Formats: sequence, structure tokens, C-alpha cells
Amino acid sequence: MAATSEKPAGMNNMLQFMKLIGQLKRVPRTGWVYRKVKEPESVSDHMYRMAVMSLTITDPTVDRDRCVRLALVHDMAECIVGDIAPSDNVSKAEKHRREEEAMRHLTSLLPEGLKQEIFALWEEYEHQSTPEAKLVKQFDLLEMILQAHEYEELEGSPGRLQEFFDSTAGRFHHLDVLRLVGSLNEQRGRQNAGGARSSEESQADGSGPEHQNTSSPTS
Repeated sequence: MAATSEKPAGMNNMLQFMKLIGQLKRVPRTGWVYRKVKEPESVSDHMYRMAVMSLTITDPTVDRDRCVRLALVHDMAECIVGDIAPSDNVSKAEKHRREEEAMRHLTSLLPEGLKQEIFALWEEYEHQSTPEAKLVKQFDLLEMILQAHEYEELEGSPGRLQEFFDSTAGRFHHLDVLRLVGSLNEQRGRQNAGGARSSEESQADGSGPEHQNTSSPTS
């Protein structure tokens, strides 16, 4: 009878866990909200492409499957605390405290073994304690600037989100990531140059809009 009574409770907890994780589909990435991007991506969107980036890694010295798991877990706490941005004036220590509390609540809904595994993955990423965690952090930044580039393309506003690129300077080290960043920068550079020429031409004939203010609203 005890085993029978425990099973529904366990499934109810798992269902609650899944519902909380589902909130990530409705938590917008704060940086894009502050920059007034139309229909900004969710935290779930961001984590998904990071997981795909991890899946495509070819480096035999890192555990690819572990990278995928880290990507799926690293922002999990945001389903409770939201996406706290640097401009929110929350200290790193306080941000970590809030997210740790959220992760302890989330994982308390899971069976013991899974609880320990997911919380340990989150801590591994937070402390950047393994090569896999360090690589996934680089994917986190790469995904951010790739998304910034895509928003610039969608808006037809080359260079508007330059601050996101500037924030990653010197933070990429893995060869595969550096190659992707190099390719992205080359493509963006060509498009930005073309956009600048078009803007100059339209301003010269009086048809162009006023120059857009690109200063960060959060600084």
C-alpha cells in the first residue's frame, strides 16, 4: 500500500516540475526587452539553441553529451526568479543566492538520483569547474551575439546591438567557437558596411530617417 500511495505523489511532483520548467517558454530574455526588440526570444529559446550548439561540437576532448545537459540546465532557475540582467543592479552573490534557492526547490520535486544530478550540473556551470562548463559558457555568449545579429537583420538596423558584441570581447577561447565567431563577424561586417552605404545614400538625397540613438538604456 505504501508503494501505491507514493507513486501518485511522485508523479504529481514531476508534473509540477514540468509545469515550472514550462514557464521558461514565457520568460523573455531581459537584454532584448531593455533594448526594445520586438517579440524577444524566451529563455527556453536561448537554451535550446545552446543545446544544439553543444550537440554539434566535434572536440573529442570534451564530453558532448554533458555539454548538452549543462546547456539545458544552466538557466533553469529563471523559471522562478526570471532573467536577471547586469543592469538590474542585483549583485552576483544575490543573483546566485536566488537562483540556488530556486534550483533547490525545483530539484526537490524530483527523485533523489535525478535531483542530485540536475543540481550538480547547475553548480558545475555556475562554478565553471570543468572544461565542459567553460565551453557551454562560450556557447551562451555565442548564442547571444548570434541572436543579436539576427535581430539586426530582422530590423534592418545594422550595428544597433553592438554593445552585446562588445561585452564578449576576449571571452572566446575554444577553437570551434572562435571559428563560428569569426564567420559571424565577417558576415555581420559585410552587412553592416552595406547598410552604412545605403544609409549614407538615403541621407544624401534627403530620404533617410534620423540617425538612431544606440546608447544603452540600462547604462
